[in-house]
Amino acid sequence: MSPEVLANVTRAIDELHYVPNRMARSLANRQTMAIALVVPEETTRFFGDPYFASIVDGIARALRPSDYVLNLQFASPGALSEKTVRYLLGGNVDGALVVSHHSGNHFLASLGHSLPVVFGGRPLHPDEQPSHYVDVDNVAAADMGTRYLIDQGRQRIATITGSADMPAGIDREAGWQRAMERAGLRTDLVARGDFSMASGARCMRSLLDRSPGLDAVFVASDLMATGAVSVLRERGRAIPSDVAVVGFDDSPVAIGGEVELTTVFQPSVEMGEAMAHMLLAMLRGEEPEPVQIMPTRMVVRESA
Repeated sequence: MSPEVLANVTRAIDELHYVPNRMARSLANRQTMAIALVVPEETTRFFGDPYFASIVDGIARALRPSDYVLNLQFASPGALSEKTVRYLLGGNVDGALVVSHHSGNHFLASLGHSLPVVFGGRPLHPDEQPSHYVDVDNVAAADMGTRYLIDQGRQRIATITGSADMPAGIDREAGWQRAMERAGLRTDLVARGDFSMASGARCMRSLLDRSPGLDAVFVASDLMATGAVSVLRERGRAIPSDVAVVGFDDSPVAIGGEVELTTVFQPSVEMGEAMAHMLLAMLRGEEPEPVQIMPTRMVVRESA
């Protein structure tokens, strides 16, 4: 258009405070400009776990320069409701990000056949193969955290695991077991949690009842480790002289209690960013690397 027309249009935009109509644009280009963040968890778990806050922070950072909006979709850990399925497949979003994937979410595992999707975490079963995901090497990271305790001379090292229907829970237990077997130590001191603080406390009580002489515990999340620490103090165990504790995540919870946690750091914010960038690339028609494994490291504080 001519400079004069451009000037007139620009002036009208300013005077009328015009903003583009997203629905009209969607009809024109057949894109919704919306992305679903699917969380197969109860709302109380989502809002109570700082891991999710970090992931969403990273996703929001990556989406901020784009025109995409993020729609939060809660789902049952066991199975998605028909309403959620209809929403995801009904042309309401251009793509989806899935965090906290459980084994019962078979529909989510096949969602990539219908629209671009990126998962936070590896698929649980070989036949459930999301083609794109961002994760850490949870087996190696848990091995590292357990080995840290072994190198300090700890002999009776228990573990509080995450959920058995989630890859992170399974892999972190496997990493603990690998390190213990390599050192020739017992691998029977296992209590299964669900990544909540309450389950960490419950598991710690169970472990102390079974093995009062345990001298360390590797815990699959900082939130559970916080619950474990509260029980150790309740039972009169000094931390770390009597019982050393290593958590996982390096979330704000790790430094929010009376005992600051030694923990395995995973870059949760950066993982959220990487998930969103991967999905944006797919929506542009590009073919990003389908798997991105982020680094982990030990963060040493008071508890070990």
